[in-house]
Amino acid sequence: MLRRSLPAIFALALSSSIAWGCGENGPANAAKPEIGYVEIDPDITLRRMVVHSAKPQGTVLLLHGFPETLCAWRDVSFALADDYEVHAIDWPGYGLSSRPAADRFSYAPRDYARILKGYIEAANIDRSRLTIYATDIGALPALLLALDEPDVARTIIVGDFAPFNRPQYMYESLRNLKTEPAASKTRAYMNKTWAEILENAFTRGLPAQAKFDLSAEYREDMASGWSHGKLTSADAFFHYYAHFTRDEDYLEANLDKLKTPVTVIWGEKDIYIDRNLGVEFAERINAELKLLPGIGHYPHLQAPDQTIEEIRASFR
Repeated sequence: MLRRSLPAIFALALSSSIAWGCGENGPANAAKPEIGYVEIDPDITLRRMVVHSAKPQGTVLLLHGFPETLCAWRDVSFALADDYEVHAIDWPGYGLSSRPAADRFSYAPRDYARILKGYIEAANIDRSRLTIYATDIGALPALLLALDEPDVARTIIVGDFAPFNRPQYMYESLRNLKTEPAASKTRAYMNKTWAEILENAFTRGLPAQAKFDLSAEYREDMASGWSHGKLTSADAFFHYYAHFTRDEDYLEANLDKLKTPVTVIWGEKDIYIDRNLGVEFAERINAELKLLPGIGHYPHLQAPDQTIEEIRASFR
C-alpha cells in the first residue's frame, strides 16, 4: 500500500467511509479495491485507487476530468481488473486529494504533469506495460509529460479536451475561463451553482434517449469532495484555466517531440469541446481518431463498455 506519512486530515479520511465513497464492493468475483493516499511532495497528497489482477498483462492508469473524482472509474476498473492492474487518482483540487493555496501549487496542466510523473514513480508502475487513459483536464498533462518523457507509457488514449487554443470550439463558460474579467465571474458562478453542475453537467446537451444515470455513491463522492478548506473544485478548475492557454500553446509548438503512441477518442455529441478539435489534433500528430456516435463529453460514463474495449485494444 502506498500510504506514507500523511497530514492529519488525510489520515482521518483514510480511516472513515468517505475515503472510498464510491461503494466498496464490486462484482462478487472482483478483487477488492485498495484505497489509500500517496504523498507526492510536501504540498500534495493524492487519494488513489488500485484494483489488482491475479495475473496482470499490464497496467492501466485512469485520469478523470471536471467535475469528477476517481469514482468515475469504478465500474471500468472492475471490468479491466480481470487482466490488468488498474490505478485511478483524484487530481489535486478534486475528491479527497490535496488542495493547497494557489501560491503554493498553480493547478496548471504543466504542474499536473509533474504530479502524474510523481504518482507513476511512487506507485512503481512499469511504464513499458502502461496504458494511460486521460479525459478532459487529465489529457493535456499526460501529453505534456510525454513531450519530455516519451517512454512514460506504451500508449496514451486521450479525448474530449482542448489540446490547442481554439476558443471557438469551446463551450461558452470554458471560453470565459480563459481571460479576465470573465474568468473570475465564471468562477464565482460555478461555486454558487455547484449542485446544479454535479446534477446536470454529465448529460447536458444529450437527447432524452441518450441520457444516463450516475450512481448515488458517485454523486455523493463528488459532492463530499467539492470543497476542502478554502479551495473548491471550481477554484482548482479556474486556476487550471489561468495557465491553460500557455500550456496549450506549448504543446502545439512542440508536437514534433510527441513520440509516445496516442489514440484520440471523442464523443461526437460533445457540447463542451467540439469534435473539430479532436479531428485537428489527430491529424496533426497522425494519430487514429475514433468519433463515437451519439456520445457526449463523458464516454467512460455514457458508454463504459466501449471505453473498456478501447483500453483492451491498446494492449493488442
